[in-house]
Amino acid sequence: MKKKEPAFEEGLARLEELVGRLEDRRLGLDQALAAFEEGLSLSAALRKKLDEAAGRVERLTRDLAGRPLAEPLELPPDEDG
Repeated sequence: MKKKEPAFEEGLARLEELVGRLEDRRLGLDQALAAFEEGLSLSAALRKKLDEAAGRVERLTRDLAGRPLAEPLELPPDEDG
């Protein structure tokens, strides 16, 4: 059975935790290597999710003929005048 990947936000929080532990420098060599290895794996999984999301956004912003939809960004009116 394949292990379920964490949600992007959970994975990012775990990666931040691992970086914090590594920056603390109190880990032994074996623990530091294990944290580093987990971080690399997690980083690759998060990058994959970001790439998939970017592809999805790109597909959603094309018209039926596959041309990019280019619409100007409308900013809300400035409250200060």
